Amino acid sequence: MAYTAPFINETGIHIPTYDDILQDMIAQMKQIYGDDIYLEEDSQDYQMLSIFASKEHDTQNMLLIVYNNRSPKTAVGSGLDGIVKLNGIRRNAAGYSTCEVELTGTLGTVIPAGVITDQTGYKWDLPTGLTLTGTTMQTTVTCETIGAIQAPIGTITTISTPQKGWTAVTNPSAAITGQPVETNAQLRLRQSNSVATPSQNMVDSIIAGIVGISGVNRYRLYNNDSGSVDSNGIPSHSIAAVVEGGTDDAIAVQLFSRKGPGCGTFGSSSKTYTQSDGTQNVVKFSRPAYIPIAININIKPNATYTSVVGDNIKSYIMSYMEVLGIGDDVSVTGIIATVLQALSDTYSPSFSLQSVQLSASGGTLASSDISIAYNQVAQLSSVTITEVSS
Repeated sequence: MAYTAPFINETGIHIPTYDDILQDMIAQMKQIYGDDIYLEEDSQDYQMLSIFASKEHDTQNMLLIVYNNRSPKTAVGSGLDGIVKLNGIRRNAAGYSTCEVELTGTLGTVIPAGVITDQTGYKWDLPTGLTLTGTTMQTTVTCETIGAIQAPIGTITTISTPQKGWTAVTNPSAAITGQPVETNAQLRLRQSNSVATPSQNMVDSIIAGIVGISGVNRYRLYNNDSGSVDSNGIPSHSIAAVVEGGTDDAIAVQLFSRKGPGCGTFGSSSKTYTQSDGTQNVVKFSRPAYIPIAININIKPNATYTSVVGDNIKSYIMSYMEVLGIGDDVSVTGIIATVLQALSDTYSPSFSLQSVQLSASGGTLASSDISIAYNQVAQLSSVTITEVSS
């Protein structure tokens, strides 16, 4: 393409490529000094022009970024952060994984600053100044590493700061994973949801309010506008919000201030919202219950199968499970499709998939889907890859 100066039309901004800029500079040099000037790649003049073209292209790319940062649809980084502030929201920061663990030891033992380690080497901190209230007790530990660190059941077992009176630790439930820094795509989606207003409909408005709460990771809003209890047990003319993250007070404010008159709230948690005239209202909602899911993959290894392939299978399954939302069932078909992503060559596969088996909450493994209730979240507890010979 020939060089064209930057311009803006109905399709957006357009800038020339590096090669267009360089070729235009070469053409201009020849007009000044004549066509016989030597401007091949090994010449000093060509090298100088290529430096000028590179700098010019960098400047115009910055122009492109500045132009795109005017809209939440195309803005990135701090530009996007600044735009979404106009809607009263901000990018969710990364969070730390937490996990319920069971400590074993002597009654009355004080653990001033306990640290434990999982099987993958991540360290988890106990609350400071913890005292054992029995020979066994449960407490919540926090991972020292920020982000979505997973810890399946029974994988946090090493005491990194041993002391007298504290003999063992384990995690009877899987960790609640923290969140990585919110991506540009995720923030754009949340911004789009946050601008939903009551003039569209109240359900969208409530969702917008929930999305705007700091710390909210996953959410789902159910609306029963019928005259009878629905299949989820939600009463008639009521809404049921299931929210992961955020504070109870913030959720109650958004639900009460955005729902319609006469619309009830339903859930296992409740918070009192006080109106400006002092009237108190009980607002109900739910926190998701986590259902541990064990997955067993039976494969027949072929000649090109290695342990790396097995690790990739586990990684893909972990990613699949993390994407599942509140109330999403665990599908055998979905797991199969996820496992097959580990095949780099479908014409000469490194393994043959024999079966996929799932179980929930320590139940029996079976080749059938697992139904997740409206107020539950499937959480991966373990992935086992079994190699079979036939």
